[in-house]
Amino acid sequence: MAFVRKVRTGSGATAVQVVRKRHGKLEIIKHVGSGHSPVEVALLVQRGREILQGEQEALDLGVGPEADTAPARPAERQPALVPAAPAPASSSAAGGPSGVRVVGTTSDVLWSTLRAAYARLGFGVVEDEVFEQVVLARLVEPTSKLDAIRVLEGLGVDPPHHTTIYRHLRQAQDSRYRDQIAVKCFEHAATSGDVSLVLYDVTTLYFEAEHEDELRKVGYSKERRVDPQIVVGLLVDRGGFPLEIGCFEGNHAETRTIVPIIKQFQARHNLADMVVVADAGMLSTTNLTALDEAGLRFIVGSRQVKAPGDLANHFHWNGDAFEDGQLIDTITPRHGNTKADTKRRRKEPVWDAAEHPGHWRAVWAFSKKRATRDGHTLTAQENRARAVIDGDAAVKSTRFVKTTAAGRSLDEASLERARGLVGLKGYVTNIPATIMPPAEVLSSYHDLWQVEQSFRMSKSDLQARQLSPA
Repeated sequence: MAFVRKVRTGSGATAVQVVRKRHGKLEIIKHVGSGHSPVEVALLVQRGREILQGEQEALDLGVGPEADTAPARPAERQPALVPAAPAPASSSAAGGPSGVRVVGTTSDVLWSTLRAAYARLGFGVVEDEVFEQVVLARLVEPTSKLDAIRVLEGLGVDPPHHTTIYRHLRQAQDSRYRDQIAVKCFEHAATSGDVSLVLYDVTTLYFEAEHEDELRKVGYSKERRVDPQIVVGLLVDRGGFPLEIGCFEGNHAETRTIVPIIKQFQARHNLADMVVVADAGMLSTTNLTALDEAGLRFIVGSRQVKAPGDLANHFHWNGDAFEDGQLIDTITPRHGNTKADTKRRRKEPVWDAAEHPGHWRAVWAFSKKRATRDGHTLTAQENRARAVIDGDAAVKSTRFVKTTAAGRSLDEASLERARGLVGLKGYVTNIPATIMPPAEVLSSYHDLWQVEQSFRMSKSDLQARQLSPA
């Protein structure tokens, strides 16, 4: 038989435990905590009851709230955590310490703080209390719309009915809440942050659905999933504050999302000049050309396979030797068929838009820490390749495995080239060195973790429901 018990400790506090009696001895299942006031102890007792009940349905037998709670007994009659002190005369076995009973809990401070922040950001412009409640509930616990009702109840807030939630979400779509809130987000960022540099990234949201529709479609998945999905693009400021968001069909290429989002953001706020930072997934000739023609500056991650061409001058004069933290400011071709002879001079060419119309500026950085990590990865990939060649592992698209008519063999040339590039990371930009030095290019790119952090917050434990492409 399991029950909740209270034990007086040597410090004068009351310890609350979930225990059970087995073979004539008491075993502690869970130590809930220790309280120093009647209210604290009562809250711990209630938590103990919840632990005791677990997932079982409660059977109402019409008994008092303390019926399943054993009163604190003298220390000599049961084991205690520490030597027990005499119980105060005011304690009551029937009603808990001083007869305190918990009839409900609310999170007034948390809820009032969230509502104040919501109002301070100006989101009250949509004048929709149900929408506000769902938004704030998801800040407390990212979850589905239906489960948001449970979160609100846990906060002590009277939740709306689920049909009311769906009706107000349709209203949010029809009344274009996104546009109104985007304006308020920009106003906040412009007054308290920096919108001269914006960060962009994409992610995917999957759906537990059997069939595709106009928006939810099976597309490219890094996790090799075949569930319907949507592609979500998010634009934030340097501090990670959201500025613009958009969703696309699940089979929409990620590289084709950045330009529409940026142009939408520009048109909404009448902006002409800013720096856009994105990862290597956005690196395409079409994207970079479109951003440049729009008068925007960009910093985009490069791919390591471009290093031999971009750093041909360095490899020619210095070999593959690099110093930790070394930065190489050079140029990279805009198109694969563009060639540049940079080996004639030891000094790297300085990018200039007029002098190098077929190139962008490229900054390459070397890190010993990254080299160590890349080396471990390559060793693991080499071991995997050898296992596939030896027949010890299943045949998949394994790197460094060369298949010929004679059979499978290790692609030692590709492996050697890869080892010569460990520790290198490249960045492509159209910002001249006279405006932004190489170190600042790296620093701006590294702020991209702010977007990834925002995505992790929004996707954690989130079971997304159908969205509208509008």
